[in-house]
Amino acid sequence: MSPFPSSAPRAEEWRHLRLTVEDHVATVTLARPDKLNALTFGAYADLRDLLAQLSREREVRALVLGGEGRGFCSGGDVDDIIGATLAMDTAQLLDFNRMTGQVVRAIRECPFPVVAAVHGVAAGAGAVLALAADFRVADPSARFSFLFTKVGLSGGDMGAAYLLPRVVGLGHATRLLMLGEPVRAPEAERIGLLSELTEEGRADVRAAELARRLADGPALAYAQTKALLTAELDMPLAASVELDAATQALLMNGEDYAEFHAAFTEKRPPKWRGR
Repeated sequence: MSPFPSSAPRAEEWRHLRLTVEDHVATVTLARPDKLNALTFGAYADLRDLLAQLSREREVRALVLGGEGRGFCSGGDVDDIIGATLAMDTAQLLDFNRMTGQVVRAIRECPFPVVAAVHGVAAGAGAVLALAADFRVADPSARFSFLFTKVGLSGGDMGAAYLLPRVVGLGHATRLLMLGEPVRAPEAERIGLLSELTEEGRADVRAAELARRLADGPALAYAQTKALLTAELDMPLAASVELDAATQALLMNGEDYAEFHAAFTEKRPPKWRGR
């Protein structure tokens, strides 16, 4: 995402989520606990615009995405979204579905790692938000459900048919997206959907610890690694190694690379600057 701002004012408050930023770590909390953090049109738009804003400002080096209350996110609100979409024409429906995809792209394309802290339910769009994150840390009670076929829609929603096979393989992705059955945390760990399975009630803590570790590390190296992981998913090997070579040449000209050598020589920890 471009770091160059437009003339639009910076948003200081977000109606559909809660944001805190402390020492380069952002914590974004979906905040509709009475509805299991079900997403509304405004929540999708806020997530899209917040990620763009944080990406432009370049202050954040890691982000934790979590949910308030009993679960992570139960997906799109049945009344506020499904009910409303029944009255929309095709052009309006296309605009809405493109917006939900823009949220996933924003998670994948922002220049900092995103850690999803999952407890309780992560269903429908909530499961895809977690899937789009770079890391998924979950309590044993967490369960993921890609419910789209259960409401009569394609399981390939919001990029799920692109991302999920690349995380868990085509066989598991076919089962999860077609049947829409819940996958509890122990199985999610077994098939590779989780980065870490924590003790009960510890997902938020462990996600914050991981975000802290990432924020304290070489931010530019992490940003470029994330960009390459996304860009090279569909590249032939020749294009991938060429892109790797160009990226490494740029980073070898950076301050962090020189800092590592100085720290190694002086027998001290590196002081990463993200440059």
